[in-house]
Amino acid sequence: MTARIVPDGPEGRAAAVEVLRAGGVVALPTDTVYGICVALETPGGIERLFDIKRRTPDKGIMLLLDSADQAPRIGVMTPAAEALVAACWPGGLTVVVPQRSDVDLPGALTAGTPTIGLRVPDHGAPRALARAVGPLPTTSANVSGLPEARDADEIREQLGDVLDLIVDGGPAHGGPASTVVDCTGSVPRVIRVGEVPLERVAAILDAAGVQHDLST
Repeated sequence: MTARIVPDGPEGRAAAVEVLRAGGVVALPTDTVYGICVALETPGGIERLFDIKRRTPDKGIMLLLDSADQAPRIGVMTPAAEALVAACWPGGLTVVVPQRSDVDLPGALTAGTPTIGLRVPDHGAPRALARAVGPLPTTSANVSGLPEARDADEIREQLGDVLDLIVDGGPAHGGPASTVVDCTGSVPRVIRVGEVPLERVAAILDAAGVQHDLST
């Protein structure tokens, strides 16, 4: 069965929330590329994302949040993480933080590690869904090894028979991926430089008095 496409907007987002609450998988626009997501509490949901992408579960999947207020419910926000998210969210920055010990996350979400990647995107659709159903496990909307889908039609061509709903927000904005900063240790470490330049990361940490060894 081919996935239904609905336009992004209040009705489309309401339909997506309904699908997610029923355990389905939704493709949605973000501030960079399209993603596919599932409700965090869906049994086997993370594994289904890996199956859809035909990807081995050796890398964790990040959570998209509605706001910074959701972050402490999932992870331990270190001083470095707090400084970075205050300056860069919503936007192209992902922080990797320790999981809270009292929060039971699916092992498949984090590839068995005690850490979790968190981001607040600068786009209303994923934030509305995360506000309604909680933090969203999200990965790019494409089969591993193929180009990221640029719009709803390309998503349906690649993945339409294994998705439940596609929220059509027009052509993907594109641009660089998010910058990823590991804030789990005493000294922050940049895993990937993307939308937020290394110089800005260093400046934010300097202003917050957080020790780092990032060279600019």
